[in-house]
Amino acid sequence: MASESTTRTRVVSRASDATRKQRDGTEFTGAFGQRTGDSDLLFVEGQLPERDGTVESNDSASKQLELCLENLESVLAQRGRTIENVLQVTLYLADMDAYEQVNETYEQYFEETYPARTTVGVCELLGGATVTVDAVVAVE
Repeated sequence: MASESTTRTRVVSRASDATRKQRDGTEFTGAFGQRTGDSDLLFVEGQLPERDGTVESNDSASKQLELCLENLESVLAQRGRTIENVLQVTLYLADMDAYEQVNETYEQYFEETYPARTTVGVCELLGGATVTVDAVVAVE
């Protein structure tokens, strides 16, 4: 009979180290960071429909989502990732009547296999935005 120590498989921890957290923020997000954690997953939060430091709150919900996803792509490119590496998306929507319109735009960005997604109806978003996006991204 093999001893317990010889039959166990060693599992390497892949948890994020607290010292590797990033808290880059913008004036719209206050104390909230845009990225937290760093391991085999990248967490990207609060992608607003922002261009040149201004939230484009007067654009349609569809155009706002387009800007959010363009900003997400920019963050991913800085980390050597693409939209295909996105595993999960949380879409916050202040106007649930715009759901179908936003969904059509979303489908254009995620063409083959859609990441897991949750859409949350909210009363209000930062900067008067109608849409904002969070994502969980595979790093490896």
